[in-house]
Amino acid sequence: MPAFEATAPVAHSLPPSWRLALCLLRPRALMALLRWSNAHMSASQRTALKTLLAPPPRETRQRPTRAAPLRHRRRDVASHDTRTTSRWTTVARQWSIHPPELVLRTAAVLGLAIVAAIVLAPLPNLHQALLGCSLIGVALLCSRAHRRADDRARVLLIMGFSIVLAGRYAWWRVTQTLHFNGAVEAIAGLLLLATEAYYWSVQAISHAQVAWPLRRPKAPVLVADPDLPHVDIFIPTYNEPLNIVRPTVLAAQNMDWPVEKLHIHLLDDGRRDEFADFAAAAGVNYVRRADNRHAKAGNINHALALTSGEFVAIFDCDHMPVRDFLRATMGWLISQPDCAMVQTPHHLFSQDPMERNTRLERSIPNEGTLFYGLVQRGNDLWNASFFCGSCAVLRRSALDLIGGIAVETVTEDAHTALKLHRLGFTTTYLPRILAAGLATESLSGHIGQRIRWARGMAQIFRLDNPLLGPGLSLMQRLCYCNAMLHFFSALPRLILLITPLFYLVFGLQLLHTSMPTLLAYLIPHLLMGKIFESQVHGPYRASSWGNVYETLLAWYILRPTWTALVAPRLGRFNVTAKGGRIDREFFDWAIAAPYIVLVGVNMTGLIFGARTLISNVGPDAAAIWLNMGWAIFNLLTLGVAIRVATESQQIRSTPRVRVARPLPARLLVPSISPIQASLIDFSLNGVGLQTQVVRPIPKGTACQLELHDGNTWHTFSATLSRSNGTLLGLQIDRLDLLGQRNFLACTFTRSDLWRRQSSQRHLDRPFFEVRQLLRTGTSGYAHGLLLGCKEAWHTACRRLKRGQAR
Repeated sequence: MPAFEATAPVAHSLPPSWRLALCLLRPRALMALLRWSNAHMSASQRTALKTLLAPPPRETRQRPTRAAPLRHRRRDVASHDTRTTSRWTTVARQWSIHPPELVLRTAAVLGLAIVAAIVLAPLPNLHQALLGCSLIGVALLCSRAHRRADDRARVLLIMGFSIVLAGRYAWWRVTQTLHFNGAVEAIAGLLLLATEAYYWSVQAISHAQVAWPLRRPKAPVLVADPDLPHVDIFIPTYNEPLNIVRPTVLAAQNMDWPVEKLHIHLLDDGRRDEFADFAAAAGVNYVRRADNRHAKAGNINHALALTSGEFVAIFDCDHMPVRDFLRATMGWLISQPDCAMVQTPHHLFSQDPMERNTRLERSIPNEGTLFYGLVQRGNDLWNASFFCGSCAVLRRSALDLIGGIAVETVTEDAHTALKLHRLGFTTTYLPRILAAGLATESLSGHIGQRIRWARGMAQIFRLDNPLLGPGLSLMQRLCYCNAMLHFFSALPRLILLITPLFYLVFGLQLLHTSMPTLLAYLIPHLLMGKIFESQVHGPYRASSWGNVYETLLAWYILRPTWTALVAPRLGRFNVTAKGGRIDREFFDWAIAAPYIVLVGVNMTGLIFGARTLISNVGPDAAAIWLNMGWAIFNLLTLGVAIRVATESQQIRSTPRVRVARPLPARLLVPSISPIQASLIDFSLNGVGLQTQVVRPIPKGTACQLELHDGNTWHTFSATLSRSNGTLLGLQIDRLDLLGQRNFLACTFTRSDLWRRQSSQRHLDRPFFEVRQLLRTGTSGYAHGLLLGCKEAWHTACRRLKRGQAR
């Protein structure tokens, strides 16, 4: 019996004030009060309190063996702690992890009442500015005093300040600024208000979503256990080349699981004979079907009908799992019968277009890091983590109850998780990198992938709205809703990009207020929002780059999302191309065209504003300067988008992975003693080594490379391709399938490789990132547009010459 339950009758014999003190005070303070209370408590009450505070016999807390409902999930996670604890510490921990419902409701009501009182209190401009400056000052002090990313007290404090200032701005905005002169001004003003309301809603839901991200530990299982279940591994493919699919299949064969209970299936919707031959040579099952109905979802459902494993692990054809993938994930599914899925992060070892085209791959995290590093952990607290299409294990019996993978939308993964949650199943998110794959090579491919995601989320919102229907808790509904609202940011972002034009060109006053009042409410709200983003999102995303991501996608996801709301059955599944090369640097005029149009719009606003300032500097000069500053910020953001549309050359067909911590290696060269080295980077066909001393080895020398997979040394034939002091580059000679499996075991599928990289966190430096934005935005105009104009000139000259030749 838990200590809290055992001591509950004793606690109830105490006065209410002592019960409250028992929950709030530390043991030393309680003992001091106990000495003071000799004259104020009865003998039986003093005995009861001493019993509560007395240390119990040393015991070890065991992990629960059965599944617990969601409300006990935090308690289950804490139960992995095997440290011996005193009875008082156990009581306090139970209350901190799972406070009684009455306490939670009381705290929520009191908190809302306090926030509402502060938000609705009328203040003059000076007092409003002082309130904002005070809260910002306290937030900055807290952010500098506590550097730990998991410091919940700091995060909750800054979150509370952000809610207060955002609430005061929203209340002032709705009640005091909506006075318009004419219908056109009213329409434009209400559009701006609706845009702000969208961001207020997303901000409010996000605060609740990431307030307490769950850091779930792994629940490992023993591979030697004879009762381990059968697992089917599905690797669906359609038109991807074999050199992309082959490493994933071989990596799946390396997973630590009984061979007789691991069944790997290559699901080929492309119906290619070379894939069938490879599957036969590798010893995996090859599955093809007669049609491509329902794309990836239909491919998986077809394989479900042909297989019988108790669990199904799904990997995109470019995602290579590490060896202990199943050992790390299956524990939660085995121990919790109501758990339908375990999802792990999608780690990309190649650079996405944002990182590569801006040349900032070591300065800004990958775009998906925020979702898999923070948002999914926040969802997991509320039992709302959802299936992401790959790197996940699902329970077959749960899939059977919902008819398999969802086929009604093009984002079959999230829709499948929604259906599982509606039936009462739980899902688990394990925030540990257990597989790695490829990012899209070009901005056009990246945008195409996001268009599919946006269309699918809009289809779910239209066909199976999480805000409606049975089976979901309030926070589950909000978490799903926030994921869908994210893809409706296109119209609000485009409105913000053209809003300065309304005042600078047409003279429409969208906010009827004085400049001091506007600054007193707006500046604290914006600054506190940035502080919150830096503190909470900073380890996973550069806080100053969020606007850039939205700007890149806004024009392209606008039509798919709104079309899906009106006609949700339209649209088809498009496969994201990966594994290609870009032979030369070029400017993508087709992708950059909307950005250039928006640049022209904002430049027009600046010209009109400058003309107004020069001709007549009157009482509206401050408003003109404010809108011109807004337009300049838009131009800076659009400049970064143009820079990303300038595709950098990429001649490597297999991306190189830099190792966070060097791995052991040995190099055997004829007539030279064995060279001890460290593996510092690798790709699918080569490695980079660093030796301790300089060895003069001629280029092209044949040698033997020894690498360690964590358990065993493996030898590979290689050729020296480059030598620069202590740095050596080796080209791996052609390997058979067994050799390729061994090479993957030493590199891409090492259990500790991605764990070391996942422990690294981005250090958010807002002022440094603003300088980065300035440099990148400027280079977008100076390099990207000039390159595009040069290409356009050469194209026109070639066409002219062809015309003259005819």
